[in-house]
Amino acid sequence: MLTIIIVSDATGETAERVVRSALVQFEGAETTIVRRGNVRSQQQVAEVVAEAAAQPSLILHTLVSDDLRRSILDESRRRGVDSMDLMGPILDRLATHLRRTPREMPGLFKQLGDARLREIEAVEFAFRHDDGQRVEDLARAEVVLVGASRTMKTPTMLYLAYRGWFAANVPLVPGIPVPEPLRVFPASRVFCLLQAPNRLLELRHARASYLAIPEEGYATLAEVRRDLRHAQQLAREYGWHTIDATGKSVEEIAQEIVNLLPAGNKVNA
Repeated sequence: MLTIIIVSDATGETAERVVRSALVQFEGAETTIVRRGNVRSQQQVAEVVAEAAAQPSLILHTLVSDDLRRSILDESRRRGVDSMDLMGPILDRLATHLRRTPREMPGLFKQLGDARLREIEAVEFAFRHDDGQRVEDLARAEVVLVGASRTMKTPTMLYLAYRGWFAANVPLVPGIPVPEPLRVFPASRVFCLLQAPNRLLELRHARASYLAIPEEGYATLAEVRRDLRHAQQLAREYGWHTIDATGKSVEEIAQEIVNLLPAGNKVNA
């Protein structure tokens, strides 16, 4: 029986899929596939080649480091093990045509894939937790935006989500109690967005006109000031951050939020 040893500086999942796709062309062939991932040192290379030399084996590797690729080639020749470089020829050919030097960063493809998957999940989370929806699930959020109507909570939340943050937003409305999940949510990750009264009044006038709704009780200066006072009072009571969003882009607001997050929560910044 042939043992196929897949050597990778990451997980080796991609190489294994390629090998299994090729093996279906050899019906009835007796093989065993062994994965050796996170191989990133000369010592690990020597150990894998020694393992292969002890049995009928073929080494297939996807090491991105030029030094490790040379090392596994030298070790394999010395021990009489058949090995094949799956990554080197591709990197060399791309380097020639692109006229660039590869970064040789192990696990980079998986990191990029994980980051993209996280962005998709974060955006889905944001849409499900916009405007106070599903507050019972708020504990899963990394960032919660609160504030009066039209203080840029939703666009800022979506901007953060498209950068991998699990964000939600909850409106603060006088006369409506703060939901329990928000009351117990870590204050260091809650951000109350504010606007200058006149600017907020402009935004509400525009919304009222677009939706053809009465301005009374929503788009008057008295209502705007009342709603802002209510939001500021709650922010002081619960110890939330406050951010003046007046005249700022969503990028600026989001960056300010990220900068204020606790150090342990800045892994996605």
